[in-house]
Parts: sequence; C-alpha cells; structure tokens
Amino acid sequence: MAEDILRVEDLRTYFYSFTKEAFIRAVDGVSFNIKKGEVLGIVGESGCGKSITAQSIMGLITDGPGIITGNIFLNNNGNTVNLLDGLPDYASIKKKRKAIYEISKDVLGWQKRSETLMNGIRGMVISMIFQNPKSALNPFMPIGEQIAESIMLHKAIATKKEALSFAAAWLERVQIDSPNMRLYDYPFSLSGGMCQRIMIAMSLSSEPSLLIADEPTTGLDVTIQTKIIELLKKLKEELNLTILLITHDMGVIMQLADKIAVMYGGKIVEYGLKREIMDNDSFIRHPYTIALLNSLPTIEEIRAKERLRAIKGDVPDTITLYRGCRFYDRCTLKNDRIKNKCKESEPEMIEIGTGHLMRCWLAE
Repeated sequence: MAEDILRVEDLRTYFYSFTKEAFIRAVDGVSFNIKKGEVLGIVGESGCGKSITAQSIMGLITDGPGIITGNIFLNNNGNTVNLLDGLPDYASIKKKRKAIYEISKDVLGWQKRSETLMNGIRGMVISMIFQNPKSALNPFMPIGEQIAESIMLHKAIATKKEALSFAAAWLERVQIDSPNMRLYDYPFSLSGGMCQRIMIAMSLSSEPSLLIADEPTTGLDVTIQTKIIELLKKLKEELNLTILLITHDMGVIMQLADKIAVMYGGKIVEYGLKREIMDNDSFIRHPYTIALLNSLPTIEEIRAKERLRAIKGDVPDTITLYRGCRFYDRCTLKNDRIKNKCKESEPEMIEIGTGHLMRCWLAE
C-alpha cells in the first residue's frame, strides 16, 4: 500500500461577518487523505468550501479567525509533520450545543507560527496552481524571470542564467513552443491556455511532493481544457505526481481523479474511489452527487435540444446553523421514512463500502 502524502483531519476554517455579526463556516469539519501518486478530486458548486480547503493546506488563510481547529499531516521525505502544530494554542473557542459561537485569537502569533511551520514547505514540498493564471502572474515581469525567481528560491541554483535555462527546460516540458523566446514574453501577450501552462511549469519546477490544482481549466475554451487535462495526465505519469484537484466540473473529475470527495456546504458528503462514485451501476450515491451527475447533459439531450437539468435552489448560507442535513431543502430523494430525521439531525459519515463513505440518512 502506498503511503499517505497528505492527511487532513477535522479541518475548520471560519471567517467573521461584521455585517451579519456571525461566523461564515467556510470549511466545517473536513477530513480526507491522499496517497502517493493519487489524484484526489474535490468537486462541488461554487461556495462549497473547496478553494478555502486548498488555501488552508497552503497556509494562505491570514484573515481572522481563519483556521481554528484540525490537523494537516504532510509526509515530507519520510518525516510526518503537522502543518497546524501548535496553532490551536493561539485560538480560544466557546461552544453552545456543539456549535461554535465565539472565537478569540492571537492573529499575529498565529501568523508567525504558521509561517515558521510552512518554511521550506510552501512552494517546495507543496505547490499550487491558482484560479485565473493571468491574475496570478506578475504583469510587469517577463515569465522567464518569474519562473527563474521561483527556481532560485526553492532549489540550489545560484545564478540567474542557470535558473533561466532551467525555466526554459520546464516550458518545453509543458509543451510551450519556442521556450527560449517565450522567456522574455509578458503575461498580457499570451493566451489563457499558455499562461496556465506557465503556471504548471512554475509550480512543478521545484519538484514538489504534492500539487494542488485549483480550477486548472476554468475560463479556458473546451479545446484548451482538453489539452491542459492531457498535459496534467502526462506529467502525473512521468513524475508520479500526487495531485489535489479542485473543480466544479464533473467532466474534469472523471478524466483525472482516482478518488473523489464531494463537498457541500463546507462539508464532505461523499468520499471514495472514482469507479464507485461515478459508475452508472453504483447501487447508492449521495443525493447531491446524483444531482451533480444528472446536471451533465448527455449527447442525446444535446441533439434533442432539451433543457439542462439544474439543481433547484442555492448553495446553503454557511452562516446559518443547520440542525439537520445541509442538502435537505434541495434534496429530491428524501422520503417519509427519513424526512424528519433529515430535518432534525445532521448525518454522520458512515462507510457503505470499502473506503466508500457517505453523509446521508439514506445510507442506513
């Protein structure tokens, strides 16, 4: 069995809304693990907490209260480190009926401790591809200098000339044409697809153990999306990459992921191998997973010009304290046997198959 590269336990990342005088529970008790060489896809609608989960792992949540509880265990060259080690000491939490209603935090102390923990980790052991590559790149620097700066920061390369040569090699590896000439181009002169390839090259130039790809195909046309997916597949095989893939596109998940975590309202509602969750013959799935899969149009529906099957309603407001299931209002599968239980009690994650977990009263 491959070892865990990353193991997240009960991660909670909250923000405070001064206008509503309440906490936004962006990530509310998330747990998962990724083994070496695996691709874990986290899927869900916008506002479900996917990107905040990724940013929490990278130590990029600086606003208070930010991360308040949990563990993030990272296997770094055989040594397991907790990226949240000691951070709960900087937060004081008060609960009422199991719900957090007050948090006081030493933000400066927390940030200083977090930066100490992430020193030598962020950008070197864990790299991240951000949404919207054009906004992630510096518009005032040639792309070669940006990649070279990252290389010199994270690798034992002393001269800029050597770093630029290394950068050109990575541009060629991500299938950028005329890489030596592209070193001197600025981001505004490049297409979105090329900027995404450059971000991939920059992220992988430090040869990280874990790559976090946050919506790597968003905003790109379908042809370019396919090319980026094929590139990530190729690099995964060549480098035995471990990838945490964040997306709302079920098509991308189907092509890239080995395991899937379906996220809704700040929680993971289903978790397991892709073949168990996506297989049409699967005997049971979470109602939200079914709704996401049903929203994908089939070839027959496209030819018949049928209306898309949208999920009725909106993603829940994570400020609200829910007594029952967070998908209750939008669920079309709740029946008289479990309806009251769904409304009054939040289901726990239970195992319905080997490594296949689901948070739903239907799973009983």
